[in-house]
Amino acid sequence: MEKRINKLREKMKEKDIEAFLVTKKENVRYLSQFTGTAGKLLITETDSVFITDFRYLDQAAEQTDGCVIEEISSNFIEGFAELIKRKKINNLSFESQDLNFKTYQKLKNKLEVESLNPVESVVEDLRMIKDLNEVDKIKKAVEIADRAFDFLLEFIEVGKSEKEIALELEFFMKKNGGEANAFDFIVASGKRGALPHGVASKKIIEKGDLITIDFGTVFQGYHSDITRTVAVGEPDSELKEIYQLVLQAQQKVISKISSGMDCIEADKIARDLIKEAGYGDNFGHGLGHGIGLEIHENPRLSYTSDGILKPGMVVTDEPGIYISGLGGVRIEDDLLITEEGCEVLNSAPKELIVL
Repeated sequence: MEKRINKLREKMKEKDIEAFLVTKKENVRYLSQFTGTAGKLLITETDSVFITDFRYLDQAAEQTDGCVIEEISSNFIEGFAELIKRKKINNLSFESQDLNFKTYQKLKNKLEVESLNPVESVVEDLRMIKDLNEVDKIKKAVEIADRAFDFLLEFIEVGKSEKEIALELEFFMKKNGGEANAFDFIVASGKRGALPHGVASKKIIEKGDLITIDFGTVFQGYHSDITRTVAVGEPDSELKEIYQLVLQAQQKVISKISSGMDCIEADKIARDLIKEAGYGDNFGHGLGHGIGLEIHENPRLSYTSDGILKPGMVVTDEPGIYISGLGGVRIEDDLLITEEGCEVLNSAPKELIVL
């Protein structure tokens, strides 16, 4: 983890950060490998201090190689103020998107520092580029999800509910190595397919339904995110038409996306194709997002994005079309951006499957 902390120190130097308090659990894990729930990091030019309480001292000693462990078990504000004084820190930066206002006020009142400075996305920017170990963990999470989809094809039938499908997915993936659900699974059938975030309900699957299933798992902290849309019986002709359109858009992104491309341009590949077919108003979300220790990370691929794709980023490719009163289609893969283009991490079939 020393390499990651040194990269963070380079960013701190660029941003003129004397000392940085890292509190977001995913960022703490990224920098220290600590998997518990009570841990913070204080990083300076020379020090890496891992702060935890009595419950996690042994775990911290086992997991946090290269950090000095500081126990603060009773009053964090008091103990942290004493630590800052001992380290003779004058200017402290913190993660503004994670530290709540009440804690900020307490720190401001207690710390004897010249400034307490909010910063954004310092560690998150480092996390966008995955190393080989991180990619391997994501690939394993993807592989578990792909296998779950194959299993699901034998389970789905008329009369089952959306919730039953979601529960079977959860059970299968946890039984086969998944640590947790990546998010609340979306299972949206029939007219509910028009809901991009239609979390599984009690609705019963009917003949002719298209079912959009968006799911993923977590493996050693890293997420997968896959969407497939399948039919139970012959679907409506317009739904079949938009299925092929979404598939065409999704595959065109795979063929065109590349390192050095603006994220907004990646989104435009799919958006222009869907718009030209007359369904531009029915594709209301962005093309995709980064995945890793969180299910939604930078970069964001949308019509308002300002990022640039780089090798080592893992992003989703998930165009969709949603028609109120009829249904919808979304197809999603996880892509590893490479120097040459991209590597599709998913192997689950994408051609329309009629069960």
